[in-house]
Formats: sequence, C-alpha cells, structure tokens
Amino acid sequence: MDARRVRRISAKERVNGPPTPGMDRFTAVASDRLWAGGARTEPGMVSAWHHHGDHESAIYVVSGALRMEFGPGGTETFDAGPGDFVFVPRGAIHREANPSEEPADIVVVRAGTGESVFNVEGPEPT
Repeated sequence: MDARRVRRISAKERVNGPPTPGMDRFTAVASDRLWAGGARTEPGMVSAWHHHGDHESAIYVVSGALRMEFGPGGTETFDAGPGDFVFVPRGAIHREANPSEEPADIVVVRAGTGESVFNVEGPEPT
C-alpha cells in the first residue's frame, strides 16, 4: 500500500491494540512515528501501570470518566471527563481508572518511535 495515500479506516478495520490489563485498546493507525486508536475501560476498572516509551500521548475523553494516576509513588491524580484532553509525556509511568458508572471511551494519538506500550510494576516511590 502506498504510504502517501489518504485513506479511511472503518470501525471494522480496527485491530486490537497493545495490551494493558484493565483496558480494551484498539489500533486504527500505526506507522513508524505515529499510533492512533482508543480504549475502553469498564466502570470501576483500573488499568495496570504502564508507560509509552518514546511516545508522547494526547488523549481525548469521549464518554465516562478517566482518572489518571501518576507521579512519585502514583500519588498524583486528576479526573477528566467528556470533552477533556489529557497529555502524557514520554516515559511517564501512569495508570487509568474509570470511577464512573458507565464505560469510559477515549481516543488516543501518540507520536514517537519504537514500542508504544510498556507494562511495569509501578512508579518509583517518593
């Protein structure tokens, strides 16, 4: 396929994304420098700790709630809701939770190189 060709990726063409326990990821686009897709987190679920290597991530919350946990010992948190964007810098260890009573759906775009998901034990303590 010609890499310069503009194309549409339908919902049926999406494939499973890199796995992290607690999240159901899908991939729509993956190239040498870009990854785009999304994830669903069910109510009350908390993902495993992970980071995205050399990738910066921009997350758009479509529905539900997204609780981000990060920082030394995982002690920093904030909640984002529909219409909010979240920025995750390269290498930032974090996990996502869904504190709402409905599934949380997000759209994610990552720019960088190499593998895009690294599951880890957690952030270093404070």
